[in-house]
Amino acid sequence: MAVKEYSAGTILVQSEQAINALHVIAKGTVRATYPGGEFYLYKGDVIGACELFFDSHFITYQTEEASSVASYPFSTAQLSGILHANPDMAQRIVTSMFKQLQEILDQYELARFDCDNFYHYLTDSYSEYLTFCTKHNISARALPGLETLSELVLEEDIAVWLGGYYTQLRTLVIGTPIKSQDPDFLQGLLRKASQDVYEVISVCRVMYDYKSEIINLLMSENRLDFFDLYASLLYKIGAHADDSTTLIAAISTMMIQLESQASIDKDMYHSRVAEYRERLNSLDQYTESSSDEDKKPDDVPDVIDSMNTILAYAKVSEEDANDFRNAVAQYSKLTDKNNSDDSSRRLRLTITKLFYVIYEKAFLRSLQDFDVPKVLKMFFNFGYVDENLAGMENAAYLYSIVDKLPSDPSRKVYTVYEWLHAIYDGKKTPSRNEFDNDYQAYVHELKITGKISAAEETTMLKDKEKQVMFELNNMFQSVNKITFGRISSFCPIFSEHNILKDLNTSLVSADRVVQTFDQVRSIDFSAYYREMIYTNPKLGIGKEYISVEILPDVILMPNVGVRGVMWQEIEGRKRTTPSRMMVSIFQMEDLTNILVRLTGDFRWEMCKRVQGARWNDISEASLTSEYFDYIQFYKKNHDLSPDAKDKIKLNMQKAKNSFKEMFIRDYVSWVLFEGSGSPRLNKIARAILFTYCPFSREIRDKLKMNPLYKETMDRYDIKNAQKIHHYDNLFQKLKNIGAEIPPEIQSQRDYLGY
Repeated sequence: MAVKEYSAGTILVQSEQAINALHVIAKGTVRATYPGGEFYLYKGDVIGACELFFDSHFITYQTEEASSVASYPFSTAQLSGILHANPDMAQRIVTSMFKQLQEILDQYELARFDCDNFYHYLTDSYSEYLTFCTKHNISARALPGLETLSELVLEEDIAVWLGGYYTQLRTLVIGTPIKSQDPDFLQGLLRKASQDVYEVISVCRVMYDYKSEIINLLMSENRLDFFDLYASLLYKIGAHADDSTTLIAAISTMMIQLESQASIDKDMYHSRVAEYRERLNSLDQYTESSSDEDKKPDDVPDVIDSMNTILAYAKVSEEDANDFRNAVAQYSKLTDKNNSDDSSRRLRLTITKLFYVIYEKAFLRSLQDFDVPKVLKMFFNFGYVDENLAGMENAAYLYSIVDKLPSDPSRKVYTVYEWLHAIYDGKKTPSRNEFDNDYQAYVHELKITGKISAAEETTMLKDKEKQVMFELNNMFQSVNKITFGRISSFCPIFSEHNILKDLNTSLVSADRVVQTFDQVRSIDFSAYYREMIYTNPKLGIGKEYISVEILPDVILMPNVGVRGVMWQEIEGRKRTTPSRMMVSIFQMEDLTNILVRLTGDFRWEMCKRVQGARWNDISEASLTSEYFDYIQFYKKNHDLSPDAKDKIKLNMQKAKNSFKEMFIRDYVSWVLFEGSGSPRLNKIARAILFTYCPFSREIRDKLKMNPLYKETMDRYDIKNAQKIHHYDNLFQKLKNIGAEIPPEIQSQRDYLGY
């Protein structure tokens, strides 16, 4: 076989590519990579020596420098013949296999060390951060994700004896001429080694994902990371304060740790480091540490003594007022307000309980007040209670925006106060409670359990105040905690330590929500369409299924949070009502990612609503039934490669074995990556998503020549063309009788052309 020349950086073999040849390196260096490791091959090495008994590669091979490679057609069936008739090639394969296997085992050991090292580095560093904060009397910020992080526990690990086994075996095999060894033994050796390498790499992938999770906590695109915690603390205490040298050294150590990590975005890393160094150079002039002290109370006189203003307005009992004051005072003194010890937890629970009592009473009074004080508006919309707890600078900002919040009920984006008012005014119905009962079902249950009479049921169903109380005591309290994101450390009052990004840039506006939904719909155009039946006997139209777009209501919860919630897919039982989604009014996470997740959540729940009890019955094709079947039986699916099956298993572990969560993760990849032509899904998941969440025509046209989408796209185009043909015939029929085309039918024809 002729030797072929390749320039540096050429991908010789891509992971998941079919194995149809053996490649021997004649000159140069080839880099072999897989999630969690890499090694190098040189002259005489055989590319794929560790993968011979698989249909496809699970390692990617790329030239590190200009290289020469000889390729030989190969199939597993030919291996026996090679081992019998070609001792030189057999020698190369076996020798290279041992070398590569040892490299992979070494990478495995290094990955084990790294996972343990990074976990303890992060947890120890956060403890040091808390110590610094206590020493300088600064409220410690939470690190989202740290509370759920634990030491790595491998559910399936490799045997502890595997390394020693192959070390000894190599000595025995390589020490004996290949031509004198039984070819069947060599074939068995290669088969077992191939399987062992695959299992080791599978474990390495788990460790790579675990380490990536820690790296993301240290530095991430959204800045909710430890690097920002340390840097912000340094900016606060100043360059010449006690511990500043220690902090600068700690940040430098962190940068060294991060720089060499494969999973980190290099451009993001260099940008963050450059920004930090620039800030460090001008730290002498930096005044953030004194911003609260320099802020004069006279600038915002109304926020002084805010808590007493709120308590007086709410007219709570003196006992509740005193308990709340004392609890907030204790909470303010905590350096680590996210502490999970019993006393801190009980304190947060006390504040939470009293907060909602005060909120309820204050809200009811505000319904009859045409001039609600600004401080109360801050309380209703942000959970603001105390200027010192919030930080004077933050309190001043909240005060400046509270009369011009960028919500817009006309575009279906509400502050929580506007939402509660809409329920009281009868414009909206209360949301379901955590038991999935709406207000009507809740009242009816009270009647059938004998807690109220039939007459009281009728009265309650019309009582606007009780409807608002139902919303306040159910959806409001549950969702406020969920959207905050860190449930174990939740406290509903606005506190400076929860602010992880600039408030101005994290404020959620109607413009941002609408723009994000437009972005999602430009990719998944049918996301919020519902199918309904249209009839028009006068025109001879018996029954046509038409699609109507109904965008969700979005409610901005009064907290600084990191999550969103798709609370319900419809109102009551009517399928043509909007869904309800909630996000924090100050969103620390990326809003696009959150709303894409909520759209995936909506698609799943809406399909379950339509399908009813048969939502997972594969005999009735639907998004949920096909996806459920795909995940349930993926291990037996011959269309999935071993690598793809391994990824599904790992992702299911991350999704805590939730089919819905698994779908949402795939949906996010579908919209954010596949929609821009960057493949992330396997072919089965891609086919399901394309069938039920098709791309817009503009994107389909761009992807038309991509072989990954061709088969599924051809099926979609055929079915869609049949539907369009049906409507074209209907249009012609209506024209023949001189009738105008109903707008509903015209809209459906336009929809099919999207």
